[in-house]
Amino acid sequence: MSFFLPTIPSLLYPYDEPLIHRDLSWLQFNERVLDEARVVRNPLLERIKFLAISASNLDEFFMIRFPSLLRSVAKAKKKGGHAYRQIDRIQNSILENVAKFTARQSETLDLLSADLEPYGIHIVRQPRPDEFAFELGRQIFRENVLPLLEEPEKVSQKTVQKLGNFQMLVKFQSGVGVKVPRTVPPVWVKTLGENDRTYVFFLDDLLFHHLGEALGLEGEPGLLRLTRDADIQVDDRERGHGHGHHDSIPDRVRKGLSRRESGRPTRIQFYGNLSNLSLQKYLKVLRIEDQQAFYAQQTFCLQGLWALVNHAPISFKENSSLFYASFRPRLQALFEEKKMIFEHIRERDIFMHHPYDSFDGYVRWLEAAANDPKVTQIEQTVYRTDAYSPVIDALRRAVKKGKKVRVFVELMARFDEMNNLKLTEELRKVGAQVSFGVPGLKLHAKLALVTRQEKDGIRHYTHLSTGNYNSATAKMYEDLAILTARPDFGLDARNFFDSVWAGEVPKDFRRLVSAPDMLHRRLLNLIHQEMLAARNGEIAHIVIKVNALVDEKVIQKLYQASQAGVQIDLIVRGACSLVPGVKDLSENIRVMSLVDRFLEHSRIYYFESSRTLLLSSADSMPRNFFSRLELAFPVVDRLVYGFIRDHVIPSYLSDTAKSRELTPQGAWKRRTKPWIGYGGGLIRTQFHLIDLHSASSFDGDLKRGAKFITQVRSQKLAQGSDPSPTSQEELP
Repeated sequence: MSFFLPTIPSLLYPYDEPLIHRDLSWLQFNERVLDEARVVRNPLLERIKFLAISASNLDEFFMIRFPSLLRSVAKAKKKGGHAYRQIDRIQNSILENVAKFTARQSETLDLLSADLEPYGIHIVRQPRPDEFAFELGRQIFRENVLPLLEEPEKVSQKTVQKLGNFQMLVKFQSGVGVKVPRTVPPVWVKTLGENDRTYVFFLDDLLFHHLGEALGLEGEPGLLRLTRDADIQVDDRERGHGHGHHDSIPDRVRKGLSRRESGRPTRIQFYGNLSNLSLQKYLKVLRIEDQQAFYAQQTFCLQGLWALVNHAPISFKENSSLFYASFRPRLQALFEEKKMIFEHIRERDIFMHHPYDSFDGYVRWLEAAANDPKVTQIEQTVYRTDAYSPVIDALRRAVKKGKKVRVFVELMARFDEMNNLKLTEELRKVGAQVSFGVPGLKLHAKLALVTRQEKDGIRHYTHLSTGNYNSATAKMYEDLAILTARPDFGLDARNFFDSVWAGEVPKDFRRLVSAPDMLHRRLLNLIHQEMLAARNGEIAHIVIKVNALVDEKVIQKLYQASQAGVQIDLIVRGACSLVPGVKDLSENIRVMSLVDRFLEHSRIYYFESSRTLLLSSADSMPRNFFSRLELAFPVVDRLVYGFIRDHVIPSYLSDTAKSRELTPQGAWKRRTKPWIGYGGGLIRTQFHLIDLHSASSFDGDLKRGAKFITQVRSQKLAQGSDPSPTSQEELP
């Protein structure tokens, strides 16, 4: 069946299929991030965060996604015809959208700079030589930046060819230029005096204003910054548990990382005296099209604005106009007494919702395991963890206590490779055993297992999560996790770790659902069951919450379910290729996205007629289903199941403060009406969940906590003090 969608052909790929191209949809997501930097209700330095995130997101797009598109274009070009014209159209549309997006970033920086001035925060861009800020910038440049720069050289085409990823070049009229090491911070912040007057300088501005004077070179310089393909590939056919010839894997990863600096050029950013830059020559030698060169209306260094956020004086952090009020995650009472943690887990499954529940709960469980003489073995996956991790400290302590510790490290976690290589060396030094997973599959599952010798025999305690074992990001990322002593989950975890240790894809699970063998097929079957229920006149409802929804088979199955009468609610943070609300195709499908204080990271798959609720590390993407080792785990505890179904999911579906809805025309608009009514009025989901988990009488009892939050919200609404805005927020 063919569906005509005349209003959004520029987003579709191909034209005649109701699928939004994933990269165009991702750019729409980054627009939603940038929009949060423009929402006047958000505290000013929180808005600065969103501007910085939008810039780092775009950098990553040109390192990872755009190179993949370029390869697709080159492959299609050899064949020519309609397919090439379509993919070429997509590439041009992406580059046009990026140009518009960078203009909006520039405008947003101007807005924020003006708004910050009354608070004594000065983002310095074009100071006059007689101004204090100019002299302060000169001092910072001479004392901190100049000693870090490379020696001046005569710039040639070869100089530009050898620029590393994100490396800047400053070139003067004489032909002399200076390469800027990536290690030089992109933003410098200086706070002066008792009133905390703060000055912010971008690195490229400091170079533009002060480098010529320092080197005795005349004239206005031209600046450029190069982006390269950073999606490195490493031959991992000999991946395994790290013994014998498998020890060469870290060396191959290190060798692969060295290629990241010399990948194919994908973008040039430039500004200043363009005649100095010989831009056309550089584009030709780098094999970059004109559209891949972007004039920087402001700066190359927006991503560095995190320095202003991270180094803000205490007085700024106490100002509600600049920052959100401090938030302290709740540590559930059962984790206070480490000696009793295992007894509590035997009694019931423990549900944790980060960042509202403190990640310290997991750390304390691991520390209790490390110190417990009954514990014989601890195993855990590691994808991304913090450099100074309390999780790793607990594992080290367990080794010293004589326990067997096996850690399953994904060395190819993008941009965390060096951290994971270092971690591997440290763990091996203290005697932990390290595995690098299964050949050909990136290890993305989030799983930990504690084996304990008890009076009635061996018992397994299993931790399953949608997010990384990272205590730093657990304060900023929203994720769901469960601690359980159920034997079937423990035996599945044992099967998983033993299989991966042997370099084999784990199979034959009792409860867990794994990719690449099972998860995709299971999800399609669950969607099909909802279709059958709807056709039989039964209530059929699907809710899926993911970071991305781009798998075509899942989307086609959801279209079929919609046509069968299934109500489908999709909560998709990032790229979404599905088009909702199209008559005779997807009129029963709604798609929303939530961008707020915390990064929405959990994945939820809920199917009402079959009473199935899966939490997972996997998004609905081909790479998650077929190229990664992933896990989904069912929620079987009655209270946890009811709490997620009746309180967590509805809190998203009723949000009108921070959610946007995808229209049949392919545009995202702010929701003015909730999909459901919940909790006594319109809500802001993340604030609602903060209220719930920080409530003084909520000690982890899900049933009592849910009742309490409903009462609290009713009281706040009656008093007119509810923090969740009930009207549409305006964008300037």
